[in-house]
Amino acid sequence: MVERLACENLVLKRIRPSKIERDHICGVAHRLLNAINATGEADGMVVGSIARNTWIKGDRDLDIFLLFPPSLSHEGLKEKGLSLAHSIASLFTEKFCEKYAEHPYINALIDDIDVDLVPCYAVETATKIQSSVDRTPFHTRYIADKINGRIDDVLLLKQFTKAGGIYGSDQMTEGFSGYLCELLVLYYGGFAPLLEAVTKWRPGTIIDIEQHAAKSFSEPLIVIDPVDPKRNVAASVSLDRMVEFIELSRGYLNEPSEAFFILSKEYSLTKNQLVSLLKKRGTYLFAITFATPPYIEEIIVPQLKRSATSIRQHLERNGFDVHHADYFMQSDRCMLLFELLTNKLPKIRHHTGPPLWNRTNADKFFEKHIADKSSGPYIKDGRYEVEVPREFAYVKELLSSPSLLNVSLGRHVRQSFEHGWTINEGALCWQKTFAPFIAGFFDRCSPLSRIKRDR
Repeated sequence: MVERLACENLVLKRIRPSKIERDHICGVAHRLLNAINATGEADGMVVGSIARNTWIKGDRDLDIFLLFPPSLSHEGLKEKGLSLAHSIASLFTEKFCEKYAEHPYINALIDDIDVDLVPCYAVETATKIQSSVDRTPFHTRYIADKINGRIDDVLLLKQFTKAGGIYGSDQMTEGFSGYLCELLVLYYGGFAPLLEAVTKWRPGTIIDIEQHAAKSFSEPLIVIDPVDPKRNVAASVSLDRMVEFIELSRGYLNEPSEAFFILSKEYSLTKNQLVSLLKKRGTYLFAITFATPPYIEEIIVPQLKRSATSIRQHLERNGFDVHHADYFMQSDRCMLLFELLTNKLPKIRHHTGPPLWNRTNADKFFEKHIADKSSGPYIKDGRYEVEVPREFAYVKELLSSPSLLNVSLGRHVRQSFEHGWTINEGALCWQKTFAPFIAGFFDRCSPLSRIKRDR
């Protein structure tokens, strides 16, 4: 207990924002709010961790919402909201751009702070939202009213999950959002009680702070939103991220250490190291790269996951055993990576037909393959069977084939594929910008394994 508290106090000294940092960020927020409110077009509001004092030192993300009357049409919100956000950003910086989620918003760099200016509706309750972001102000008010006395616990949890690689509700991470971390701390009464409870979690765990759930959910972890009874705050948390949290909690409580709060090193590898690694493993690596579709991560990443799964199934249907597959999105290029146990197969394969007692279909099979003048048909285990040419004897042939466009790719990924894709094999898969991804592809281990290995 003493050792754990000493460890957490050291961590808190490192991750609490300084007064200088707080004053700087709050000063920028104050100036932005004054500028928004002075227009009379919308009310400004600071949301997120800055508003709740739950941000970690160095996290300079400031979210400012522009609240418009609910009577405004959706088209009006897009037009007026973007116009106002644009004019406010231009008062403070030349470094800003439009970004797109459910509707457009402005991202700006103001005094070294990453600022999002997001239009939304000022609805009466979260159950009357007209766009998904309308719920966020209610989250801010709910946490701000209850978090006093637990801010240090939230900071510890955020740093703990960040260091464990499970922080972030984005599609690549499938982990814990900041809001979810805050709710968990509130529900369990602190960082340590939370970890104790997590060690006993099972898939299907349900947390309902307000006891007002209005529907059932199927995700591994279910945390009913206190401001919206029909929403699961933990919907983004995958089973693996949930179980990794369980593992980390058990590991930390068994052996408290600052190592659980230190971000893991980003591993990479050189082209020569990749050559040696593949030789040692005796496997075959193939990379598909293509232009990143011009949409946000939340849209593209699920399509990448679906595409990787579909191509893997396509490979396996054609006889190629896939050991591991993964995907990665960058701003300009995406990569689908496949490790296979073989890269070529015989040019013929068995094709099994119906049993002879299924006379109608057996006769059709017989006549078809007699006409083809293929080998057979012969009888094996009571069924007709023939040897036929294999459509793809080499992996690269299959991955280069237009047949790839016939598998279940995501819509935007397919559109990108239609403009062409590149196939690389072995060491040629290595690209400098994808080197960390490729290293992680082979260096798979649980968060606790990585912490113990890196000590």
